[in-house]
Amino acid sequence: MDIKRTPDDRFANLPGYPFSPHYADVGGLRMHYVDERPRDAAPVLMLHGEPSWSYLYRKMIPLLVAAGHRCVAPDLIGFGRSDKPGDRRDYTYQRHVDWVRAFLEAIDLQRATLVCQDWGGLIGLRLVAEHVERFDRVVAANTFLPTGDKRGGKAFEQWQRFSQETPDFTVGAIVQGGCATSLADEVVAAYDAPFPDDSYKAGARQFPMLVPTTPNDPATEPNRAAWEVLKRFEKPFLCAFSDLDPITKGAEKLLIEAIPGAKGQPHATITDAGHFLQEDKGEELARVVADFIARTG
Repeated sequence: MDIKRTPDDRFANLPGYPFSPHYADVGGLRMHYVDERPRDAAPVLMLHGEPSWSYLYRKMIPLLVAAGHRCVAPDLIGFGRSDKPGDRRDYTYQRHVDWVRAFLEAIDLQRATLVCQDWGGLIGLRLVAEHVERFDRVVAANTFLPTGDKRGGKAFEQWQRFSQETPDFTVGAIVQGGCATSLADEVVAAYDAPFPDDSYKAGARQFPMLVPTTPNDPATEPNRAAWEVLKRFEKPFLCAFSDLDPITKGAEKLLIEAIPGAKGQPHATITDAGHFLQEDKGEELARVVADFIARTG
């Protein structure tokens, strides 16, 4: 396996991201994670999606740490400071699940609150279903767990087509396009930092093609099995979706209707926020998470 590792100097002095790096071995690959915490605090596991990295959670981490929580924000393999296999065939949905599972085992994460957005949910909700004992509650934000039994919707199909056809897959510009607010140039550059050139973007290019869109997708049966567990999941489950995300719009209703732990929860709508609501309204989302933990702890 050809492995790319972004030079450390690419991550120097990124705005709003003062966190020390930590690393775990996941099947012979190095996975980076942020780990900010007061002593003996229960963890909040923050999983990012496509094509971002843990930088997406920089506005939330200080507020949650101040509220007394340990914040653990890994970079998925292929993203951020984590190792990046150079061949798109090295990335599968199952491998992403397995890599994050190995990470949870490596740091022995217990009593976790999962905060997941985009692919963070596609991976994280699978792991909640497969390892219920590790999680105390879930906050789902602009995400879902598709089985391929329904089409992804026009907005997703447009994104999928764009991701494969565009000759210039510029990560910072893609994140900007998924925000309702205008990002500073240095913030856009920070999203680009993990990817010095296209050879580092195999994982980002492949992710859109791994979403199950047909019933015979390799992830269909594992995701159906996960849904069967989630339909019996009685631990607290909160949806915090934004109002301006065309990709996941309406998915929260299906989660709320299907998952017992979502019943009666004060599900939040984050207004004036796009797909990357952590970027648009990170402080507000952090308060929603902190209040949820305080109420259900």
